[in-house]
Amino acid sequence: MQQLSRLALLISLMWLAAAPAASASAFSDWSWVVVAGDWHAHSGGPSEAFDNTRRDVIAEFEQAGFDAANLKQFSVRPERYPDAHPEKSTPQGIYDALADLTAKAQGGCLIYFSSHGAPMGVVIDQQFLPPGVLAHMVDTTCGKRPTVVIMSACFSGVFVPPLAGPNRMVLTAARPDRSSFGCGEADKYPYFDQCVLETLPKAANFAILGSTVQACVATREVKEGMKPPSEPQLFIGAALKPMLPLYSLASGGPKRN
Repeated sequence: MQQLSRLALLISLMWLAAAPAASASAFSDWSWVVVAGDWHAHSGGPSEAFDNTRRDVIAEFEQAGFDAANLKQFSVRPERYPDAHPEKSTPQGIYDALADLTAKAQGGCLIYFSSHGAPMGVVIDQQFLPPGVLAHMVDTTCGKRPTVVIMSACFSGVFVPPLAGPNRMVLTAARPDRSSFGCGEADKYPYFDQCVLETLPKAANFAILGSTVQACVATREVKEGMKPPSEPQLFIGAALKPMLPLYSLASGGPKRN
């Protein structure tokens, strides 16, 4: 009887020791970077839309199970947001952050840009980050681990071919030859980013997030009379596609043993 009591106690202690690991989100060891690349509206006047996106996208992904300890966030005007401690948006800074984060958090990568864009790339302050350069950054830091890249910018479909890979998901705000909308001085978020924020709390996984955001943007553009439609692009690699349902955004990720 005494031996059975000791065995029961041992099993209980082992279960308690394993409980924190079992309840941890599978996103808890993902590296993630969120970038606001500009502070101007399409008119040239000031806009908070991209930094609003940075702030609120971070909050939503934390709710989904991403760990703030593995995050670097960037703003063109970091001094305006002392509570959030963003770093200055520069291509080199983003690359250095990815290199540092992926060395310690190796489960996967999430990269989110919100900015203006052009066929040559996404705006990062006073310069463009070309698709090939971002692809090189991701290749050399995230490598073969599961990687989700979300590009909110006009013409951001240009990023799909260079970033596409079997372990990648790429979601963009527009086709390679189309503008996206909602970057005015009075806009709280670009249309695409607002759809991400509305969809993320209800999306079961990244694949559903992508397709639902596409539908949301199309509906918003029809409502606002925006033409031609931006047609957000979604690519999911063959190796990643069957894995995405296992990464539950709704419950903070699959439970790990």
